[in-house]
Amino acid sequence: MVSGLETKLGRRVARAADEAVTRRGAVSVLDTFTAIGWLTAKAVDTWQQGRVDSLQELVQAPPDRQRAAVELLRAWAGARGLDHREGAYPAATRERRGLRFTADGDPADERDFRAHWISPTATAAQRAREERLRAKAPDLVVLEASRPWTCASCAEPDGELLRMEDSDAYCLTCTDMDHLVFLPAGDAALTRRAKKASTLSAVVMRWVASRRKYRRTGLLVEEGALEEAEAQCLADDDARARRRERDAVRRGAQDVVFQERFAAEITRLFPGCPDERAQSVAAHAGTRGSGRVGRSAAGRALDPGAVRRAVVASVRHEDTLYDEMLMNGVPREEARSRIADDIDRVLGGWT
Repeated sequence: MVSGLETKLGRRVARAADEAVTRRGAVSVLDTFTAIGWLTAKAVDTWQQGRVDSLQELVQAPPDRQRAAVELLRAWAGARGLDHREGAYPAATRERRGLRFTADGDPADERDFRAHWISPTATAAQRAREERLRAKAPDLVVLEASRPWTCASCAEPDGELLRMEDSDAYCLTCTDMDHLVFLPAGDAALTRRAKKASTLSAVVMRWVASRRKYRRTGLLVEEGALEEAEAQCLADDDARARRRERDAVRRGAQDVVFQERFAAEITRLFPGCPDERAQSVAAHAGTRGSGRVGRSAAGRALDPGAVRRAVVASVRHEDTLYDEMLMNGVPREEARSRIADDIDRVLGGWT
């Protein structure tokens, strides 16, 4: 199988794994699938929230190719003496059930897909971070209703907030969350402190149709926790105001530095990409507050998959007829299918 690393897929897997280990001392199957473009951050979030039966449904590659990539990653890690571990991957549900990777749930396949590897040269801090990352459950999520709905348990209609469990919608009363109070987004210190003090909390999200994505609007927390957090914030308000002023200046400088690093990573992954284009993509993707891929956690970490998605998005809009197709009424998925070869041709010229 090691010889399989010389295939096109093998080289992609090895490159993604090597970059992950260099960056943080560890790599997982999930990291690798994301880095090579088989998974999007939105797909991973959908899976973590328990809205699909298995991750395999969302991976943009057939099951046999997924298994081949897992075997290649295992061979790569074994050849380099990395320590094998198995992640827990709990779901963002009240019962924190284990997430399933494969459609049939075969135990051997599940163990293979849950695997991650830690470099023998990883620092103690990197090892501890990796274990926390693999064991940490995602936040519970509550949605703002965007259309009429009925609770699957009590059959009461049209609450403002709902909780999705599997494919069913439930009201907060039936999910035992109606005692929580809403804290709007906007005050990071208050949100952080309220969440820390609250035994139970949930992120509130709203679907933004124009951007085809969910946006965080606030947090549900226990009332006592909110009161405690408000008292803490009032006590050090002056100090935090001064800190915000200093942080604003520092962030401005950091944005410039980050965009330069993002552009350099684009050039490293796509050596043929013109410098001006790399800088333009980095500036667009890395604009603070834009919600674009450069501002995601993966983008800020210069994850190769995130960088590639930023470049693909730029090519899609600037080097193909994609926008024109949308204006002429071509469905988005069909338009993307039509221009796939054009995108590959441009990226091929840059690699």
